[in-house]
Amino acid sequence: MPSPQFVDLRERVVAAVAAGASCHRAAARFGISVSSASRWLQRFRHEGQLASKPMGGDHTSKRIEAHAGLILATSDQEPRLFLRELRDRLAEQGIQTSTSGLSRFFACQGISWKKGRRTQLSRSVRT
Repeated sequence: MPSPQFVDLRERVVAAVAAGASCHRAAARFGISVSSASRWLQRFRHEGQLASKPMGGDHTSKRIEAHAGLILATSDQEPRLFLRELRDRLAEQGIQTSTSGLSRFFACQGISWKKGRRTQLSRSVRT
């Protein structure tokens, strides 16, 4: 993933455009893409900021965390559900998620799906 450009470069590009240069000309002068110059200028005009936005991070867990009570209640009522079955039950109630999203949710909650003593032993393979 590319790293964000320095604020002083952003300031020089915005200053050049404010002085009368076009985004194309400023981009060519400072060796950046035209789309970067126009995005920086637009962000400066709307928000008054030139610093880069935060990169990376988790963007989807907030959606599933909002339904934590329902997910935990459903898994407590039926503890033998597979993740795909739980996903389908949640979809019936209008909550769209993936099995990997549910897996990450349960990992964050400290809930594992490992076999316990109550799990029936395999008849085909020694466990």
